[in-house]
Amino acid sequence: MAHAQYSLLEQLSTNSSPYHDPLTRLDWDALDVNAYWLPPEAISLYGSREYDALPEATRIRLSQYEFMGFIHAGIWLEAIFIERLAKNLRHTQSAAELAYYLHEVREEAGHSLMFLKLMERSGLRLPSVWRNRPRMADFLGRHAPINTTLFWLAVTVGEEVPDKLNRFVRTQGELSVDPVIRQMCTLHVIDEARHIAHARSALDASLVQTSNWQKKLLTPVVNLLIRQFVQTFYLPTVDVYELAGLNPGKQWRELARRNPARQTFILKCLNPSLNQLRRHGFAVKDPAL
Repeated sequence: MAHAQYSLLEQLSTNSSPYHDPLTRLDWDALDVNAYWLPPEAISLYGSREYDALPEATRIRLSQYEFMGFIHAGIWLEAIFIERLAKNLRHTQSAAELAYYLHEVREEAGHSLMFLKLMERSGLRLPSVWRNRPRMADFLGRHAPINTTLFWLAVTVGEEVPDKLNRFVRTQGELSVDPVIRQMCTLHVIDEARHIAHARSALDASLVQTSNWQKKLLTPVVNLLIRQFVQTFYLPTVDVYELAGLNPGKQWRELARRNPARQTFILKCLNPSLNQLRRHGFAVKDPAL
């Protein structure tokens, strides 16, 4: 079975201590519900004539609901990570590995609690976080055999796809995004950097024992995972548009799906991850919405 390097696990656990609870680190009283929560370029309709015609207040509200949709998807995904990490505890091979998994469980739970707190303080809510989740990504996330190449591919893709949007908000949102939201993304990125380092290390270890023909067999699954994660995190649901005042929501969602600027933005975010998978021998395609 593939496991991350012992020295890396120790370093990651050291970097996770002491634990910094995001619920207490964020100044919730400073949350601005009249500010952008995504940089304009990260809004799904950005670049279209229809977006340009929207009033500023509608653009701001759309950015807020799109961010809410993003963190709803994050709660779903982190629930899978917590579930799998908990099951994986009994498969750990050292105290260092056990300690790291426990750190990651605590951090993933902290992220989800942070998201729930944002919903509470902002008063902005979407329907249940468990609706509209991609079936294949959900199934593989919950049932892929632990510590196999497929398992670590699913974890790596699942960690990196949303992380790229968090990083964009952190680096490009300084002038436009509410500081509380930007700090939330920063805290998330810092923790996820450790989680991604661990997943990549375990994937590298697994790939040493993965033949070229096995990679070819896995490539369609990887492409499906990437496409489903991209659609989940980068293509808002109909509810998002309608709650932002854009009706009918299906029409606006279709506009976002066909928006060339959106496709360009997604590739800009994800190309580093896609190219790394290609270097590993997976013929991954550019994901389409």
